[in-house]
Amino acid sequence: MKILITGGAGFIGSAVVRLAIERGHSVVNLDSLTYAANLANLAVVSENTLYCFEKADICNRYILDTIFLTHQPEVVMHLAAESHVDRSIDEPSTFINTNITGTFNMLEAARNYWNKKNRPANFRFHHISTDEVYGSLPADPGIMFTENSPYKPRSPYSASKAASDHLVRAWHATYGLPVLLTNCSNNYGPYHFPEKLIPLIILNALAGKILPIYGDGSNVRDWLYVDDHADALLLVVSQGRVGKNYNIGGKNEITNLQLVKMICCILDNMKPRNVGSYVDLIAFVDDRPGHDVRYSIDTSRIHKELGWFPSLTLKEGMERTVRWYLENENWWRPLISREDLSKRLGTEKPILE
Repeated sequence: MKILITGGAGFIGSAVVRLAIERGHSVVNLDSLTYAANLANLAVVSENTLYCFEKADICNRYILDTIFLTHQPEVVMHLAAESHVDRSIDEPSTFINTNITGTFNMLEAARNYWNKKNRPANFRFHHISTDEVYGSLPADPGIMFTENSPYKPRSPYSASKAASDHLVRAWHATYGLPVLLTNCSNNYGPYHFPEKLIPLIILNALAGKILPIYGDGSNVRDWLYVDDHADALLLVVSQGRVGKNYNIGGKNEITNLQLVKMICCILDNMKPRNVGSYVDLIAFVDDRPGHDVRYSIDTSRIHKELGWFPSLTLKEGMERTVRWYLENENWWRPLISREDLSKRLGTEKPILE
C-alpha cells in the first residue's frame, strides 16, 4: 500500500511512518517542519527505499496537487495539525489556519486526485483527530465518549479539530469522498516533543526543576501508547468502514497528579536522586483556562469491528517511555534549550523557573 502521511515528522505521525515502513508499506511523508516536527524522529527509516519526504505546507493547495499527481498514493493519512492546547490559547489563528484551512486544502486536493483517477474503489482519506472535540466529562466513571457523542469543544485547539472533522464528513456526504475518521485519547511515548506533559515532567525532574501541575491535579485523562495508536490507525485505514469514525483509547484513565507521581516513582527506581524523591519537586500552579475535567473513551466499536486492543498497560508504557528519555539525551537535549519551552503558555505567568 502506498500511503501519503501528512505531519509525518511529528510525534504521532513519525510513529505511523516508522510502523508502516516496518510492515512493508511505501510512505510519502508530507510535512512543513514547524517547531514541533523533527526529522530525527525518522532517522531509522530515512534511507529506506520505501520512504520519501516532501517538505510542504498543507495550506499551499498548488503544491498539494503536485504531490498527489507525482506520488499517486492509494490512501491518505492526515495527521498534520497544530496540537498544543496552551499554544492555541495564545495563538488561535495558527490553529484555525492549519487545522481548518489546511484540512480543507487536503480534502480538495484528495478529491481532485480521486476524480482524475476515476474514483478508485480502494482510495481512502483517513482523518486523524482527538477526543477533545467531545468536550469535558464529569468525574462519573460510568460516562464515556462514544462515536455518537455530541461535539462540545472548549479550547481553540479542540474547536479547530472539531471543525476539521465536520469538513471531512461533509466531503463524504456531498462529494462521496471515501473517508475514515479516528478520535484518540492522549498519546505518550518516545519522541514526544518536550512541551507536552509527560516529557516535560521527565526532563524537568532530571534537571531538578519543579514539576508543574495545573490546578489541584484532579483532571483525568486516558493515556494511549503512541505505537499502539499507530497500529490502530493502520488497521483502520486498511479495514475500517468508509464513512465511519472510530474512537481509539488506551483504557488507562488516571488523574494528572497520579500520573506525575507514577513518573516520579519510575525515575526513583531507574535514576535515583542524590537526596529525596522526585515527588518532592511537585508544585501546583494556576490552572489552564477552560481546563477539561475528564476524558474517557469507549473503544467498543474498534474492538468489535476490527479486533484492536492496546498492547501495553500504562505502567508498562510509562516505564518504556522514561527509559527511552534516559537513553536518548542526544535527541531531547537540543530541544529543551529553546526559549519558547522555558515559559508557561496559555497564561502570562511563568512556572518553569
